[in-house]
Amino acid sequence: MMDLLVKDGRVYTGGRLLNTDIWIKNGRIAALGGYNTAAERIDASGMIIIPGVIDMHVHFRDPGYTHKEDWESGSISAAAGGVTTVVDQPNTDPPVMDAESYKEKLNLAKRRSIVDFCLNGGPGDIESLLREGAAAIGEIFMYEMSEERLARILKEVERLDVLATVHAEDGEVIRRYSEPLGGICDPDVHSRARPPIAEVSAIDRALSVSRCRIHICHISTADGLELVKRRRNRKVSCEVAPHHLFLSRRDYRRLGTFLKTNPPLRNTADCDALWDGLRRRDIDVIASDHAPHLPEEKRDDIWHAPPGVPGVETMLPLMLYAVKSNMITLERVVDALSARPASILGLRSKGEIAIGKDADLVIFDPKRQERIDVQRLHSRADWTPYERKKAIFPVMTLVRGSVVFDGDIEVSPGYGRNIEMRQETRTEAISD
Repeated sequence: MMDLLVKDGRVYTGGRLLNTDIWIKNGRIAALGGYNTAAERIDASGMIIIPGVIDMHVHFRDPGYTHKEDWESGSISAAAGGVTTVVDQPNTDPPVMDAESYKEKLNLAKRRSIVDFCLNGGPGDIESLLREGAAAIGEIFMYEMSEERLARILKEVERLDVLATVHAEDGEVIRRYSEPLGGICDPDVHSRARPPIAEVSAIDRALSVSRCRIHICHISTADGLELVKRRRNRKVSCEVAPHHLFLSRRDYRRLGTFLKTNPPLRNTADCDALWDGLRRRDIDVIASDHAPHLPEEKRDDIWHAPPGVPGVETMLPLMLYAVKSNMITLERVVDALSARPASILGLRSKGEIAIGKDADLVIFDPKRQERIDVQRLHSRADWTPYERKKAIFPVMTLVRGSVVFDGDIEVSPGYGRNIEMRQETRTEAISD
């Protein structure tokens, strides 16, 4: 007797869509097709079923900034957008820099999250963070540190065989370009103050200083992508955020300081290059860089408004509509949102629909397109840069064989599990 049958859907498995049934037992996929019996069933007729999304880059703001987001609201947003596993970044309050702060955040996430999660550790007491199960070290904000400190951190990361995730912007370049612009309040000044050379210089530094595994977060420029392509090896990977694909500097005219983000929005030529790099697999991963702030905070002037935009709930829906619009293939979207993040992080039980894997599933109707409406979203940010853009939202999201969201929240806070990263898991990821 199986626990659940998901029947009559078109299932993305083995690199193609297949008309088959999914049989689930004890939270895992027990069979694809064949004849069994199940206690419950879900009719997926007319639907497409893909693996749950693994978002490698979220800022759920908990602890310390829970007026912007917390583990409950952030994870509900994730589930509503088809994200079944998140990797939370360490820049909370307190920042996750040692075992004590790691345990504090872990306890909060265990009580509140409805999706599975990993926690990254900051560049502090790295050994203690790894002992607690941190997934990676970073996001390392390069613009905040000297070359000497960066070199020490990356050498330690290399010694300990762990992944470093870096925010590649050069602080000295930013200071040099910002100084003469101080009196200008046009929102576009933020992009001028953090030019493409800041990203290129930082990527070059990061790839030159160490031979550790490095993941470049939210790459934003054609030149930065070209440098990664030239220097790529099996230890180098990179991600792109939806706002660098779907938005450009032209959108400042529409949304002003709400679009302040680091790295900043770029020209349409950069957007086009990122789309091309994503299609060609030069970019490994799509990650939301979900960074919520309240509208009253974002209305400040461009120099004082906090950087970041919400995006965990809208990432997959935007990409599914891009598939429908023939901008990218479903195969590449599933790879960039599920399979590659699982491989990079060493999440052996996730990332694909296959026997033995966690039954993390997203069920959607490819014909049910809609306009994004902030009133239907779930983040505490209470705004979105994608208002009125076309999207295809999931009909249902399952985590380990349980429906967590189907228009309503179907599990209690605390259903999500921590995926602890132990040394043997990291070693396996390195060898991929």
